Amino acid sequence: MLEIRRLRLLRELSIRGTLAEVADALAYSPSSVSQQLALLEKEVGAELLRKSGRRVILTPEALVLVEHTSGLLDALERTESALAASQSEVRGTVRLAVFQTAALALMPVALRTLRERHPHLRVEMVQHEPETALHETWARDFDVVVAEQYPHHAAPHYAGLDREPLTSDAIRLAVPPGAGEFDGVRRLADAAALPWVMEPHGAASRHWAEQACRSAGFEPDVRYETADLQAHVALVESGNAVALLPDLVWVGRTASARLVDLPGTPHRTVFTSIRSSGAAHPVMLAVRAVLEETARSLLPS
Repeated sequence: MLEIRRLRLLRELSIRGTLAEVADALAYSPSSVSQQLALLEKEVGAELLRKSGRRVILTPEALVLVEHTSGLLDALERTESALAASQSEVRGTVRLAVFQTAALALMPVALRTLRERHPHLRVEMVQHEPETALHETWARDFDVVVAEQYPHHAAPHYAGLDREPLTSDAIRLAVPPGAGEFDGVRRLADAAALPWVMEPHGAASRHWAEQACRSAGFEPDVRYETADLQAHVALVESGNAVALLPDLVWVGRTASARLVDLPGTPHRTVFTSIRSSGAAHPVMLAVRAVLEETARSLLPS
């Protein structure tokens, strides 16, 4: 009989690439991971790993085991969902990954509602960039992810992860209040000669913002780079830069910036993603229901 815990270690190795990363992800020591995988090789009666420099390569036999292990883990998750559905209360622990704007705008209200309605539910939340969070949810580090995607910049898809729309918010040009060099901005092209703040290169929002500016006929003068959209807001409101910002950043505060509509009224999409094998679990249903309710109340369509 194969040991499911050892099979999971092999699957983790296929995802993470090194014994050290597997050990870190599952709170093992590297030597313990190595010992467990050696025992799995004995159980299987075949070589599963081959060294390649500082990494290891999975053999064809190991890849067969990994594929079937994923199916076993899905089956276990569906079984847990069915068992939990027979209980009268929503209880357990849910691990939630959220990007920054959602963490600030949606989660305070959503977390309070979840505590009031489901006192036996423990929510553990971590802020993560959407691409990383989606991968780690697929890898089973998280149960639910709240992610975003910009127009024509779809977030990555992973087999076995569902996707449910949560809300969408308009993206607008945020301009400092008051008179001066920013006063004449009435459309995106008017911001051609102004200083900009954007997220760092590699972010979908950065690529989208640059393309929007280029479509308007100019290359933005990006003087400030930060992944923190609250810093974008501060730089705009203090009169230092203009920015392309989604409406969700203004939830819970009165915007002193002047917001200019963009051609075509582009919207960012916010969605939740859960492993399909666990999506029917009462905990997941409760979390999704509260997130959807919160999004409707704070950012009505």
